[in-house]
Amino acid sequence: MNALSLLRSYFVTSIRTQLEYPGSSLLLGFGSFLTMIIELAAIWALFDRFGNVQGWQFGDIAFFFGMVSISFSIADFLSRGFDVFGTAFVKTGDFDRLLLRPRAAALQLIGYDFRLRVLGRLLQGVVVLAVATRALDFHWTPYAAGLSLWTVAGGVALFFGLMVLQATLSFWTVESLEIVNVVTYGGVQAAQYPLSLYTQWFRNLLIFVVPIGCVAYFPVLAILGKPDPLGAPDWLLPIAPAAGFVFLALSFCAWRFGVSRYVSSGS
Repeated sequence: MNALSLLRSYFVTSIRTQLEYPGSSLLLGFGSFLTMIIELAAIWALFDRFGNVQGWQFGDIAFFFGMVSISFSIADFLSRGFDVFGTAFVKTGDFDRLLLRPRAAALQLIGYDFRLRVLGRLLQGVVVLAVATRALDFHWTPYAAGLSLWTVAGGVALFFGLMVLQATLSFWTVESLEIVNVVTYGGVQAAQYPLSLYTQWFRNLLIFVVPIGCVAYFPVLAILGKPDPLGAPDWLLPIAPAAGFVFLALSFCAWRFGVSRYVSSGS
């Protein structure tokens, strides 16, 4: 069985398990959708009360919001095994079982659990993107659509890489460090707003250390046809999502190093 066939088998098994209780899956998905919509409503209320912020309109923020939500929801759908790796595999000793199988451990972790509730956030991202399009009176072109897909792909790679790094730290800490959640989930929140709103040290963090700005801020400017207020060259904006794939590659290098240092818990 090749890798794709194996992932398909994992996917079918996971979905069938969740559909044993379809009401639960639907409620979880709806809850995720509703939570994100309430967040967007709060942003709309802010702009409705105070108007534009440093030249940014509500539609601009909604566009950032929607793109990041779509990227993160797909990454979250694929990375559940890495998200719970410390408690579900290292602490229990179940990672030994994965290592004994004739398949890469990373592949098995990807297929560990495909959560249907993530679809609520994905749907929310699509709805918010439609709202942003209407608010900005934005007209989609083949270039904008292609660049949007490229942006989402880079975002998925980056957020997946963050989950892999979180799992890698579990080889030494067992429990997931809250600082990683600050970067992962906090980074999603930060990426939903333009970098120009933040102070310089925080902007540098989101560009050069954890390049979330490269998979959200820069390419969205290119999609909307806006120049960067921070002075980034126009040629950089559409290619910036490539940083997400570089980050993912580095994360898997760290993962391989962590696996080589793994010591069983003996459970």
